[in-house]
Amino acid sequence: MEYQILNTSTCLLVLLVFIPTGSGICPSSCKCSGNDRNVDCSGRNLTVLPQGLQDNLTYLNLSFNQFVDLDHQLTRFTNLRTLDISNNWLKNVPAHLPKSLWELYATNNNIKVLQKLDTAYQWNLRVLDVSRNMVERAVLINNTLSSLKFLNLSSNKLWTVPTNMPYNIETVDLSNNFLSQILPGTLVRLQHLASLYLHNNKFSYIPDKAFDQLSQLQVVTLYNNPWSCGDNQNIPYVLQWVQGTAARVIGAPCAEQPWPWASSTAAPEGPTALDSSPMVKGTKAGDRTTSATAPKPTKVTKTHKQFKAKEVSPLVTQRHPALFPGTEQPLLRFPDGPQEAAATRTILVQDSTEGNSSLSPATGSSTTPMTLSITSGMPTNYSKMPQSTTATLRKEEVTPSAPDGRVPSRASSWHLGLLHLALLHALALAMN
Repeated sequence: MEYQILNTSTCLLVLLVFIPTGSGICPSSCKCSGNDRNVDCSGRNLTVLPQGLQDNLTYLNLSFNQFVDLDHQLTRFTNLRTLDISNNWLKNVPAHLPKSLWELYATNNNIKVLQKLDTAYQWNLRVLDVSRNMVERAVLINNTLSSLKFLNLSSNKLWTVPTNMPYNIETVDLSNNFLSQILPGTLVRLQHLASLYLHNNKFSYIPDKAFDQLSQLQVVTLYNNPWSCGDNQNIPYVLQWVQGTAARVIGAPCAEQPWPWASSTAAPEGPTALDSSPMVKGTKAGDRTTSATAPKPTKVTKTHKQFKAKEVSPLVTQRHPALFPGTEQPLLRFPDGPQEAAATRTILVQDSTEGNSSLSPATGSSTTPMTLSITSGMPTNYSKMPQSTTATLRKEEVTPSAPDGRVPSRASSWHLGLLHLALLHALALAMN
């Protein structure tokens, strides 16, 4: 009797030691580690879950297989932390996934829509990777993904940046989509976002204030987008934001193209009659210097007024506004004339004191400086301006002429006087 009990005990001990139980079985088609709680069944051409998986798994890799549907088949793994179902034929994220998940990888499948119930109440989920699918619409519930830090929706067919992204998210990859717009408020509450990948999309501009609340942003990629660099209504925001942000911007928009909106006034569209003439170059600094150093003109003489009307008015009547980068002042064009080599000169034109002193009384300082900064050449006769100005003034201040156009001399006047006296003397002698 005792011998039989001893044999029975020995047999039970052998069974407990050598025969695997349901809590420690590793499927023959998988590799296991960590007390069979880490199971790798990738690349086995599986279409259904292998038999013998224990319920307390923490890691399960089902990638590179032939799964089409895994709905309701993974719910029992209540301790599962990492699930990799990439590179299969799944049409949707499996329904009723365990709430214990920390990481979910579902890349390179046939998923077309990311429904809100697919990720609802995944309180512990930290990584969600649904890249390289055919997702056209992604609906998230930010309040039920409070732990999510990494979201990868790259290489899909999204047209709009997903809304309701979790507030605590740190990395969002939306590259290689068809994104062309960001709806108002989409990125407003993402105070912890550090990395944003938007390259290889269809953005032509970024809406105003879209990035203003991303205070923790460190990296943003914007290259390979069809930016509308000539759109002075919408493109300035992102260009100015790039200049002012502390984040690292990879692929700044319009970096190699001019910004037509930088000037407040556009240059004349059509050619004018004076397009071939040299232009006067003016800048804000030059204008300020001229206005600060030029003394106020005193009482102007009649001669000076005539010179001003005759010499200055052609420039005023023939001026055409033209604007160049770096200045907001309209530039003047000179009339056609002989040209010298391209240069920049400053000419001070003033009334000749010698000419004016002979024509009108002195009225103090009558100097009226006129500073002209000329680029692309200048008329050659400007070097003779003081002499020609004096000659013109003298010609204008001539005395009134006689009716016949001749001025009587002193000699002729003396002869006429003697003739009158002789006639008077002869008349007196005849009367006596």
